[in-house]
Amino acid sequence: MRFVIQRVTHSSVTVDGQVIGKIGKGFMVLIGVEDSDTKAIADKMISKLIGLRVFQDDNDKMNLSLKDVNGELLLISQFTLYADCKKGNRPSFIRAGKPDMANEMYQYIIEECKKQISVVEKGEFGADMKVELLNDGPVTIILDSTEIM
Repeated sequence: MRFVIQRVTHSSVTVDGQVIGKIGKGFMVLIGVEDSDTKAIADKMISKLIGLRVFQDDNDKMNLSLKDVNGELLLISQFTLYADCKKGNRPSFIRAGKPDMANEMYQYIIEECKKQISVVEKGEFGADMKVELLNDGPVTIILDSTEIM
C-alpha cells in the first residue's frame, strides 16, 4: 500500500464538473493498493498518516499532527502509484490491486479515518477525477507499507 500525503491549505476533487470532495487545512492523500494488502496493513498506514507530526507548532517547528490542528482529510484512490516503468515508455500497472479488492480497501480506509478525524472527504473510485490543491510548505510525504511494516 502506498500513500502520497500532501499537506495542504485546501484541496478539492471534481468528477464530471461537480466538486465531490473539498477540504481546508489538512492532508490530500493519494492511495494506491496492491493485491497483497490487508486491513492490518491499512490500519498501520492509517495510524502513521494520522500521527504524522508535520504541522507547525508555536515555535514554527513541524511538531503537530493532523488531530492537533483539527485538520481535514481528502482521500483519493490512485492505482497509478503502482506504475512499473522499467520496460519501455508505457507503464505497466500489473502490481495495482484488482478493482474490487482495491475499492474494498479504499472504502475501509475512508471509514477507519472517519472514526478519528472529523472531516474526511473522498474521491470516486475508478472515476476520471480532477484534483486541485495548494500544497503547504511544500510538504509531501510518501508512505510505503513495505518500509513501515
